Amino acid sequence: MNNYFEKEFELRYFEMNEFGFASPTTILTLLEETAAEHCYSINHSLYQLGGQNIGWVLVSGMMQMERYPRYKEKITIRTWMSKYTLIKGFRDNIIYDEQNNIIGRAKGLWVFFDIKRRKPVRIFDDIIKKWSCCKEESIDYDISTKIEEFDNPDYQLEFKVNRYDTDMVRHVNNIRYLQWVVESVPIGIITDYYLYAIDGRFMVEANYGQTIVSLTKDDTGNTSFLHTIKIKGTDKVCATAKTIWKKKETGRHKTENLGQAYGI
Repeated sequence: MNNYFEKEFELRYFEMNEFGFASPTTILTLLEETAAEHCYSINHSLYQLGGQNIGWVLVSGMMQMERYPRYKEKITIRTWMSKYTLIKGFRDNIIYDEQNNIIGRAKGLWVFFDIKRRKPVRIFDDIIKKWSCCKEESIDYDISTKIEEFDNPDYQLEFKVNRYDTDMVRHVNNIRYLQWVVESVPIGIITDYYLYAIDGRFMVEANYGQTIVSLTKDDTGNTSFLHTIKIKGTDKVCATAKTIWKKKETGRHKTENLGQAYGI
C-alpha cells in the first residue's frame, strides 16, 4: 500500500468497559482521532478548517471488530482515502495489534461541509493533492445503501442532547449515536455478547436541547438488531443503523466472515 497514515495508541484505563476491554465508543474515538491527525499532518487541521467555517461530516460508516484490545495494549490504526468526489471522500481504516494482526476494520463516507451555510462545499485541491489516495479498501461492503427506518420498536429509550454531545460542527457527534444505540440494546446482549459490527447512516442533524428517541428492534435471530434514532415530537430521523453481536468467549473472539454475518 501507499498514501496511508498511521498512528499508534496505548489503551488507557478510562477507555475500558466494565469487562476490561476497550469499548466500541473508544474505538470510534480513536478512529476519529487518527483522521484528525491525518488532517493535521498536511497542515489542514480541523481547527484550521474550523477557522474557515469548514469541517468534515460523516454521512455513513461501518466498523467491524474481530476483538477489542485490553488495558495497556498497543494498537496501530492505518487510515487512507480510497476514493474522492468533488465534495466527499471515502476513508478506510485497518486496526492492528502489536503482533501486526488485524483486529478491526472501518470505512466512512465523509462530506466536506460549510459550517455556517450548512451545506457541502468542494474539497480543497491542496487536501486531495497531499493526501492522494489508495484504491485498496479495508472492507468490501457498500456503505451507501439505505438502512430502512421504522416506528415499531421492541426496545426504546429517550436521551436529552447536552452540550457535551455536540462537536465543532455544532451538531451531535456520530460517536454519541453509537452510545444511544448500545443503550437501547437488551442488557442480556450487552452482558454476554460483544459488538462485532455496526453499519450506520446519518441523515438529519440533532442539536443541543432536543430530545432523542432511540428505537431498536430484533432483526434476523436474536443477536442482530435494527436501529432508528429520531428527534422526539417530530418525524425527523437522525440516523439508522444495524448492529451484529457475537458471543463472548475466553481468549480471542471467534468471528464469521462479514459478508456471511450480513447475509450477503
